[in-house]
Amino acid sequence: MDWRQEIDAAAGRIADHVLRTPVVTVDFGLGRPVELKLEQMQHTGSFKARGAFNTLLSQPVPPAGVVAASGGNHGAAVAYAARRLGHPAHIFVPEIAGPSKIALIRETGADLTVVSGAYQNALDAARDYEARTGAMQIHAYDAPATLAGQGTVLREWEAQGLLAETVLIAVGGGGLIGGALGWLQGRRKVVAVEPELAPTLHRAMQDGPEAEVEVGGVAANALGARRIGRLGHGLALRHGVTSVLVPDAAILEARRRLWRDLRQLVEPAGAAALAALLSGAYRPEAGERVAVLICGANTAPDPLET
Repeated sequence: MDWRQEIDAAAGRIADHVLRTPVVTVDFGLGRPVELKLEQMQHTGSFKARGAFNTLLSQPVPPAGVVAASGGNHGAAVAYAARRLGHPAHIFVPEIAGPSKIALIRETGADLTVVSGAYQNALDAARDYEARTGAMQIHAYDAPATLAGQGTVLREWEAQGLLAETVLIAVGGGGLIGGALGWLQGRRKVVAVEPELAPTLHRAMQDGPEAEVEVGGVAANALGARRIGRLGHGLALRHGVTSVLVPDAAILEARRRLWRDLRQLVEPAGAAALAALLSGAYRPEAGERVAVLICGANTAPDPLET
């Protein structure tokens, strides 16, 4: 597959439906500039809207509409995109999605089912719904249209003047990093960052794409896929990503630093990639220019609730 061609096409499809998110450069006291792309400012609070719109705009949608399983952010994005484009949507999420993400999905008007257990339980329920109704399944991370949509983040960032040789990206199921690798094609170093308690890609790079992990920790509702997507895994192997793990404490500290230094409030998953840099889990070489993708803002509890 020509990923750059697919991502170019996706960018054209979704241009009128997504935001061009800002970039900033800070140093966080590290003595080096760090480029950030604030993709948590995208519609519904994460990059996921890109893949959702690209999927819905690139193929016919059946009368039964769409169905998606999600830890929260993907479901909100699919529900939002479906409403904007006039399609019914049914979203399945696990209980660990948390009240703020569940409320966000409900606000879109989509049908919502909360299931017990983890993401895999929601995915099983969504597949059953697809079989019963004929609705179109929109996978959170392991589908070409999803990856192509997410790849528009790096396409856009380069158009905004990205200077860094190295980009740090948080990994859950592999859709975002897969899209980034598909666009970059080895032109920049990509560092895959995962929580120590959800080392999905890290394990798969050692044991193969069928490897499953137990997931937990502060970012589990966004980075908690038990098995990596085959597309993202294949691209990670092909382009030789560097894989690092960060503890929950480092994720929470990075989250505090984003608020303290930039007044950007993000969910733990959104701060995970920055945590690798601030904690030293990833140590750049002297003179190495680095960039960090900030990917999600749907924190729990909602800070504005009283």
